Amino acid sequence: MRRTIILVLAYGKRSFLGWMAFRSFLYTLVINQSITPLLGLAVWSAALPGQAGISHYYLALLVVQLATISQEYYSVSMHIYDGGLNDDLLKPHPFAFSPIGESLAARAWHLLAGLPIVAVVMVVTGISFSGRDVLLAIPALVLAAVLRFLFVYILALSALWGQQAGGVTDFGSAMIFLLGGVAAPVMLLPESVRPLGEALPFRAMLGFPAEITSGTLTGQQVVEGYGFQLLWLAVFVPVAGAVWRVGLRRYVAVGG
Repeated sequence: MRRTIILVLAYGKRSFLGWMAFRSFLYTLVINQSITPLLGLAVWSAALPGQAGISHYYLALLVVQLATISQEYYSVSMHIYDGGLNDDLLKPHPFAFSPIGESLAARAWHLLAGLPIVAVVMVVTGISFSGRDVLLAIPALVLAAVLRFLFVYILALSALWGQQAGGVTDFGSAMIFLLGGVAAPVMLLPESVRPLGEALPFRAMLGFPAEITSGTLTGQQVVEGYGFQLLWLAVFVPVAGAVWRVGLRRYVAVGG
């Protein structure tokens, strides 16, 4: 376990230092990631001025978005397409170590570059958060980051079967946007479909930590939300392993 952590952190450090050469591009990415939550903040606050927690929710969602950003199409799919996987298969550790490290570095940079935006919005809007809610949301944020990585990683491995991984990962991103609490908070969905929105993995990857931070959930709802996160974690981990093993056998058989 110690060796695993050291290797992942080494990949993360290398990627973190590599991002320093592309800081201007990084700021563009951060702004791009910030636009949708900030638009949600403006639109939903105006549409539902009396709704408790909406402004807090979307500002918290901005932080969650930056902390869970996933770019596995580039670190996994493109790496497979450009032949880099051949070299990785010769290394004495699992292939996933490098994408995990790169993901940690990208998320760290997004947070560092994006927190000033969060601070400015807090000052302008007067939004503040309860320390208790923030502490309660931190484990949910960690689980959301793991779940989103696993989900996009699984989709990115479709590159082992063909050239359409970009479309597959874009579809996954669209589902996260629509059902994860970005287009509309899951808590505002009609009661007939809200239980489905709460149970699907997309809320667990994005909206749930923001809901906790906004202080709009009851204790039972928090427990249920954590339960769904752990459930999907138990699903995604073996699925990721199975997709890798099956895809790798095909990749080798075809002559990759």
